[in-house]
Amino acid sequence: MSGAGARLLKLFEGHRLTPTQRRIAHCMVRRADDAPFLSSVELAELAGVSQPSVTRFAVALGFDGYPALRRHLREARPLPSADGTPDAGPGTADGDGGRNAYQQAVQAEIDNLRRLAAQLADPAPVAEAGRLLAASRPLPVLGLRAAAAQARGFAYFAAKVHPDVRLLDEGGSMLDDRLDAAVRAGASTLLCFALPRHPREAVAALERARAAGLRIVTVADSAFAPVVRPGDLLLPAAVGTALSFDTACAPMMLGRVLLEAMCDELPDAQARLEEFDTRAAERGLFAE
Repeated sequence: MSGAGARLLKLFEGHRLTPTQRRIAHCMVRRADDAPFLSSVELAELAGVSQPSVTRFAVALGFDGYPALRRHLREARPLPSADGTPDAGPGTADGDGGRNAYQQAVQAEIDNLRRLAAQLADPAPVAEAGRLLAASRPLPVLGLRAAAAQARGFAYFAAKVHPDVRLLDEGGSMLDDRLDAAVRAGASTLLCFALPRHPREAVAALERARAAGLRIVTVADSAFAPVVRPGDLLLPAAVGTALSFDTACAPMMLGRVLLEAMCDELPDAQARLEEFDTRAAERGLFAE
């Protein structure tokens, strides 16, 4: 990747961009050398978005508008070297290992997993969450929109060891009904997977759960997620933002760690797993 492309990636890091805005960002990285000279209309045409989307993109990066962003890009261009060629500047192949945008996205996820590993040096929060999840009968597991896959994955495996797991992965009026049913059946804890962009329905469902007296365990992308409230047991796991859509390797891994912690608190977990394996073999459930 060129030094100009690397500088653009650094500019975009740490900003929560919508899929449309990421499309603009990727277009600028691909046209890094031309980006400082493109008008908002030209950039919109290249990215396949509207011109107002380009303006909103610049504002999302902290600029007053697109002209201010373009002026920043021009001023940040390196001065020519003695032989008249532009100075490579920081972020060249020597600085980023020559990685392309896809490799950098993978590396960002590896970094997220490293941060999660460091966080788990203190296992107490996960162990407490495991106790709460194991004790809740039933155990409602909430995850809407982008977080639905994480909730479904957790619930799929949790049902093999927990006697009553109730997946809440669809919004609408039925969500309140199913949450109320879980409370009436004796639920004491709700596990929530909360990933950006956070649906208002998830925020409302959690408020309802708290009002009903449920303890909330939340796997969220950060401590500043709009679903988090004081008193919740928050387990943060960062998402990757280098691609058009967020990547969630760290939240998925944290979900598996929570499963392990819950199994440690369920005395018959191993027996349930062995029973499932026996029945699966009898039914020829798996190809191997």
